[in-house]
Amino acid sequence: MGLFAVCTLKSEDMSRRVKQKCSHSKEKDQTSSETPHPGCLNSATIYEVDWTTLPDDTVIQLFSYLNYRDRASLASTCQTFRLIGSLPCLWVSLDLRSHKFDTAAAVSLSSRCKNLQKLKFHAAGSADAIVSLQARSLREISGDFCRDITDAALSVIAARHEMLESVHLGPDACEQISSDAIKALAYCCPRLRRLWMSGIREVNADAINALAKHCSLLKDVGFVESDNIDEVALGNLSSVKFLSVAGTRHLKWGSVAQVWSRLPHLLVLDVSRTDVNLSAIARMLSSSQNLKVFVALNCPVFEAEVDSNTMHNQKGGILLTFFSDIFKGVASLVADNSKNVSDVFQHWRKLKNRDKNLDEIVVWIEWIFSYSLLRIAENNMKDLDDFWLTQGAAVLLSLLQSSQEEVQERAATTVATFVVIDDENATVDWQRAEVILRGNGIRLLLDLARSCQEGLQSEAAKAIANLSIDSKVAKAVAESGGINILATLAKSRNRLVAEEAAGGLWNLSVGDEHKAAIAEAGGIKALVDLILKWPSSTDGLLERATGALANLGADEKCGMEVAMAGGVHALVMLAHTCKFEGVQEQVARALANLAAHGDSNSNNAAIGQEAGALEALVQLTYSQNEGVRQEAAGALWNLSFDDKNREAISAAGGVEALVALAQSSLSASQGLQERAAGALWGLSVSETNSIAIGRQGGIAPLIALARSDVEDVHETAAGALWNLAFYRDNALRIIQDDGVQPLVHLCSLSMSKMARFMAALALVYMFDGRIDPAPPVGPSPSSQGSSKTLNADGIGRTALKHVEEFLISFCDPQTFYAAAASLVPTALAQIAEAIRIPEAGHLRCSGAEIDRFVRMLRDPSSTLKSCSAFALLQFTMPGGRHAMHHSGLLQNAGAPRILRAAAAASTAPIQAKIFAKIVLRNLEHHQEAQVSCEA
Repeated sequence: MGLFAVCTLKSEDMSRRVKQKCSHSKEKDQTSSETPHPGCLNSATIYEVDWTTLPDDTVIQLFSYLNYRDRASLASTCQTFRLIGSLPCLWVSLDLRSHKFDTAAAVSLSSRCKNLQKLKFHAAGSADAIVSLQARSLREISGDFCRDITDAALSVIAARHEMLESVHLGPDACEQISSDAIKALAYCCPRLRRLWMSGIREVNADAINALAKHCSLLKDVGFVESDNIDEVALGNLSSVKFLSVAGTRHLKWGSVAQVWSRLPHLLVLDVSRTDVNLSAIARMLSSSQNLKVFVALNCPVFEAEVDSNTMHNQKGGILLTFFSDIFKGVASLVADNSKNVSDVFQHWRKLKNRDKNLDEIVVWIEWIFSYSLLRIAENNMKDLDDFWLTQGAAVLLSLLQSSQEEVQERAATTVATFVVIDDENATVDWQRAEVILRGNGIRLLLDLARSCQEGLQSEAAKAIANLSIDSKVAKAVAESGGINILATLAKSRNRLVAEEAAGGLWNLSVGDEHKAAIAEAGGIKALVDLILKWPSSTDGLLERATGALANLGADEKCGMEVAMAGGVHALVMLAHTCKFEGVQEQVARALANLAAHGDSNSNNAAIGQEAGALEALVQLTYSQNEGVRQEAAGALWNLSFDDKNREAISAAGGVEALVALAQSSLSASQGLQERAAGALWGLSVSETNSIAIGRQGGIAPLIALARSDVEDVHETAAGALWNLAFYRDNALRIIQDDGVQPLVHLCSLSMSKMARFMAALALVYMFDGRIDPAPPVGPSPSSQGSSKTLNADGIGRTALKHVEEFLISFCDPQTFYAAAASLVPTALAQIAEAIRIPEAGHLRCSGAEIDRFVRMLRDPSSTLKSCSAFALLQFTMPGGRHAMHHSGLLQNAGAPRILRAAAAASTAPIQAKIFAKIVLRNLEHHQEAQVSCEA
């Protein structure tokens, strides 16, 4: 039967993914206890060096690059490394954000943490674990995802760690922390120098006064995005140098200006994203004793009251806003020789003799800018385009080079976020992406991705991934060695790093330009290993890995590498075990693309032979998610090109599932409609399946899809109906279900030559004399139990008239008569090329179909004779995928003799004669080619 193999390459361009707001993503709460980290060492170097011969200082330095689990693993290899791995200098700082940090993990680490001074963690479920570390010397704690930390938990942490100097909880809201916990910190931690909390509901006077009384060293305070803060009490924090209330609501700005202006040591004040007004800012700047910098980014009330010139000559400190020149403002703080530099932050970092007090200010400005710019980027306000393009992106590029790791991380996250216009449809702002490109941002991000710090690796990889949606950036990433870096990071035992690296490979694998480079860099093996190593619950990572493999599988060579790397087994395993719809959709798409080259490699057959593969895809057609159903149907369509797969799909319930899918697709997307019809087309190649489709009600939805105005949909439906019409009962059902009219419509009016061609073939199958002129027809599966008598003869004459008009549309009488009279072979060749339908060369007919066309050549109907010759012409055109196959079947059926008779018949229409002559010419060509091959 006629089968058209489809490769779903065109779906690839829809498969890009972006990821925003990592620091606030729910996915990031799902830290894993598994450690399946490339570190900062090249793997080839590691294998070539005997570490046991290195000096201890060098080994200690190498140990310091590893996360704590890798450090422990390396320490277990020999006694020397065990001693080195336990050295206190290696356990001064711990970053546990990418690892499951619970009480059990803390107990196992406690023997090494006596000198621990700095701890980073995901707060969810980690509060009790901090106490279990028994790190009484702890100086700094920094936690994100703090929604679950309670007053009691934070109070216990404070009571057990009286040496604490810095507490940072955010950037997401500390919803269960109140003033009580702040008071506990004040009472228990008198050495506190820095306190930064986000999203606290209320900070009352008692809590602030406790800090003022007991924490005399406190100089850096941030109560950001809070609901209520006692602004008058904040005026009692006389030791404070740096104060941020960014994003905080309900502040009384009259009181603020009056009270805070009297803070004796206040150097920098950040009120970004608040409703501060012009009057309060002017008063603070003019009356504060030591205020040097006032930061007011994205303050709508103030910005509505002021233009860019109003505050140009304000008295007092420097005002940094969206409409001020940020670099110029910061430059005015430092020596005069910095005023002409383009990046004052970078200039300042390179100075050897920096003023200590000014250094504190510049460092703090970097910190708050990285925080506020991320929050502003998350809001995705289109009216900020001018800011981002004129100076915001330049500030981000500078922050990527900060000496503060947290600032670099947030800057990378902001780059990943601010370029995204539409997360759902993976759309980026090309102007923003290319301003990062022009500012050498790709090199900066790749440098961070090569860092030994996993937090930097993850955020840099995410930024690279999102930016790579822009083709110019993707090219720059590839040319700068980014593909090798991402392929290496994809092997990381840190889930977040591997996930973002896989996302980068996913976006870079769109199109053909970078697929080979990904394969050469070992990216395919790394992606397959991700599926095999990580549990099915890690949906974000698995969706990116399978999405990348789906794109890569669209290339035949890469598809073979996917299979050789164990990709088929890995994908089928996921199809069975993973319940996340995003993963299921990409798994089905990957299998569809791998199966799309079934006539030129073994992947199609290999998928069918993988235990449970076809059953899993059939089950996915019942998914509640349309994308999953669409890709599963596409996979089954491609897999049905293989004879064994076709029958195995049917045995797995595929006919019933796909008929149901076609019925439900009538109100669904065009893509689902096309694939549902295509899968039925593929299955209908076999007689058993074709009859089963008819009996289970598959004809009615295909007729409905044939009425679609969408070319891809009605073309595919026409192909399925052509196959089904080969069998008498199905042909009767098509007539009974009013399928003749839509086929006639396609044959006459479709813009697709293939749709017209296959509709014409369906009609000649139905009306070539095998159906009685007025057959009694029982109820069809789509009817309500009634039966009726059909006037097949009258319907057939009308249908065949339209088929004749279709054939005449390919006929130029003058050219055809000239060719008939000419003995020059080129005349026929020119006609053949003019009437050729290239896509028809992908169709493969069975011996029974060829026999039927040969019988039509003898039919007294000139329309049937012409149509059969026209079809055989298309099927045997040199260069067609199955032309040699069809030529052999025709020779076996004795067609040359019948064709010569048709070409010479005096009563035959001119088009039938010319079509028959071209078929004979094609057969001679294939015979000569075969003899040449055998010789």
